[in-house]
Amino acid sequence: MFTNKQHLIPAALGALAMLSIIALVLSLVKTKDVTLPPTVKYGIVFDAGSSHTSMFIYEWDSDKENNTGVVSQTLSCDVEGQGISSYASDPSKAGESLRECLDKALKVIPPAKQREVPTYLGATAGMRLLREQNSLAADQVLAEISKTMQEYPMDFQGARIITGEEEGAYGWITINYLLDSFTKYSPKEHTWVHPEVTDIFGALDLGGASTQISFIPQGSVIKWNETSKFTLYGYNYNIYTHSYLCYGQNEVLKRLAKELIVESSSSTRVEHPCYPKNYNETISLSSFHTSPCTSHNDSHLSLADGNVTLEGRGNASGCLAAIRKLFNFSACSQSQDCTFNGVYQPPVSGQFFAFSAFYYTFKFLNLTNGQPLATVREAIQNFCSRSWEDLSSSYPEEKSERLRSYCASANYILTLLLDGYKFNETSWNNIIFQMKAGRTDIGWTLGYMLNLTNMIPAEALEWVKGHDPSLWSAAVALIALTLALGLVALLMHLWL
Repeated sequence: MFTNKQHLIPAALGALAMLSIIALVLSLVKTKDVTLPPTVKYGIVFDAGSSHTSMFIYEWDSDKENNTGVVSQTLSCDVEGQGISSYASDPSKAGESLRECLDKALKVIPPAKQREVPTYLGATAGMRLLREQNSLAADQVLAEISKTMQEYPMDFQGARIITGEEEGAYGWITINYLLDSFTKYSPKEHTWVHPEVTDIFGALDLGGASTQISFIPQGSVIKWNETSKFTLYGYNYNIYTHSYLCYGQNEVLKRLAKELIVESSSSTRVEHPCYPKNYNETISLSSFHTSPCTSHNDSHLSLADGNVTLEGRGNASGCLAAIRKLFNFSACSQSQDCTFNGVYQPPVSGQFFAFSAFYYTFKFLNLTNGQPLATVREAIQNFCSRSWEDLSSSYPEEKSERLRSYCASANYILTLLLDGYKFNETSWNNIIFQMKAGRTDIGWTLGYMLNLTNMIPAEALEWVKGHDPSLWSAAVALIALTLALGLVALLMHLWL
């Protein structure tokens, strides 16, 4: 046995020598650093508006561009029912209403990613009004929403009422992001770059309970407390933004009806110049007490159980005159840096995107971008003059409460943009009525998500040591050949 072991020693020494040579060869193999691809992050934002709620899922790569994620929309989901403020008397239903969209989110986002997904709900003007009217009810609605959302395996960051200025500013961010105003991909440089010549667009948003205007003024802004400041993709931006509560489309229509009733000297039948001719609608006076925009005391509306019938007249000029009474233009004293109700605003400049109800109203009236203002006015007058029988037969799929309101909405938009914000015959052509850019919705939620990505730490790039594939293959082949020769040598020694 001892003699046989002596025969194995040369073979073992030979094998060790060959392994040493292999180790030396591997240490000399050229290597290079390899960057693992960035991981995908997700974020969810609920837009809880005055008339409805929508959910948006966004995604972006973890290697952010100048501290701001390059975000894209993955999914949108409309929540069934009205806005969450409508659940003031039964707050638990506000949370339950979100479940269908939350379930859809779980099917889109990979299970391994779900617990790290920041999820937010932002409530806008409808909840602002509810908070003014009944703060306890508003808190209960948000509490029930939070309770429901915390049951899902996401990183719930809270449900809150955002300010009107936040809503306007985030809408401004969304538009300019989608139009590549902040950053643009350069195929030549294979990276994202800041555009050398940047056209920054303004934002015009018209919701159900409020309206917002946001833009970068020319020159210096006198009242800096009216501005919002952002840092996006390494650049600083100062914008003017203002929100007008009770000047959203739905609240304006309620206010208009109330003013017509007040002026009618307690009549139970009231002429409505904006409603189509031959259209009649009976409403309860108690309905005006449901919103702070129309709930202030008035002797003509003291009978809570009284009813009034509104009779349409289809009078375009009378409609425009009635809507103008909802604004206090005299408070500005002809000042060019004032809109209405004494609100400061620098003169509008640059191009604007008008979305939400701005877009939907003009789309229904077949008004397109670039049409002269005179053509727009004529189209609105012609629509207002059509009878209810004509409109209802021409648009059978349109809901009655919408169809009878388009004349008033269109005249309100003209009054707001021209007399309020002070667009004129020339600058009118700078307004683009649009609802989507590509496949992404225009609204405040994407801007909200973009701004929040500045608060989410960027992941450090993972570096791993990688070998050149061809050299590595040669080294593996050498190892296999050496082991085979060593095995043959060992067998020969044993045989001998």
